[in-house]
Amino acid sequence: MPELLKASPEMAVEYARWFMNRRAYVIQSETPHSASGRHYYYRPRKRGGELPITPRDIQRHLAGEITLGIYAINPRTQRVKWMAIDADYRKALEDLLKLQFALGQNGIQAALEQSRRGGHLWIFFAEPVLAKHARVYIRHLAKRLSVEVKGSGAGDGIELFPKQDMVDDGQFGNAIRGPLGINRAASRRYWFYGAAYELEAQMDYLRNLRRVTEEQIRDLISTVPDDPPRPEAPPHRTESKLDRPHFAILDYIATRRRVGRNWVTRCPSCAADGRDRSKDNLAISAEEPWKYICWAGCTKEQIRAALGASIPIRRR
Repeated sequence: MPELLKASPEMAVEYARWFMNRRAYVIQSETPHSASGRHYYYRPRKRGGELPITPRDIQRHLAGEITLGIYAINPRTQRVKWMAIDADYRKALEDLLKLQFALGQNGIQAALEQSRRGGHLWIFFAEPVLAKHARVYIRHLAKRLSVEVKGSGAGDGIELFPKQDMVDDGQFGNAIRGPLGINRAASRRYWFYGAAYELEAQMDYLRNLRRVTEEQIRDLISTVPDDPPRPEAPPHRTESKLDRPHFAILDYIATRRRVGRNWVTRCPSCAADGRDRSKDNLAISAEEPWKYICWAGCTKEQIRAALGASIPIRRR
């Protein structure tokens, strides 16, 4: 585990001003899941509801005691303080550097952060802007640079945070690891490339980045051509797979609880055997719902059979 750092309360307040757009957050688990080996994110709870974030939580994140995941959109305003571009494939850094240069040509200073398999490119706004406007601009820029956006084609691509133009009240969208924190899965801290790898220097670098104004964003998207209308996707389905034949488990199962990147619910195969009374054995990827797993070991064949949707036998 990397060395714990000294983080002042003043740092936490400043960090919150830059990154926290709502009081909801998630924490990365200290230990990996026994079955998957992954360090999942979860929303801290207390009796009667979820815990709102505090300056002390942020201070502990910066020190390396815990790792926070943060949400972009404030559901009351549908606005964002920042936008992050995540890339974790073979040409990830090449594409992020291409985007960073093009953003600079448009007068936008974007901060490139290391990540476990690629990098994150961060854009900060002088005042919160509509999430839809930020996403329209980045998608258009990526298209102009021939940078694939994940879900829009067959290959790997960048992911935009926020992933939605808006979120309903009571919803959260997708969280991303808060910068300058330790990734529990890699047991290391990832820094921004623009400054020395120490907390004070990194904070000073972020402090001096030029923020993007709402007027700039409006000017930039004023020349973006409208996309042709697209059919609305059914709930829980992702556009990247709509045209591919596959079993959509969310057409059979209602989900109510989300943990990190997964919907969590009762496994139908376990339920048929009188098990999984806590109703959390089945995890379904929120972004790729054709991916699902039962932590108790039920196979996909058993799960589908319990739903009355057995996998058809291919005849040769």
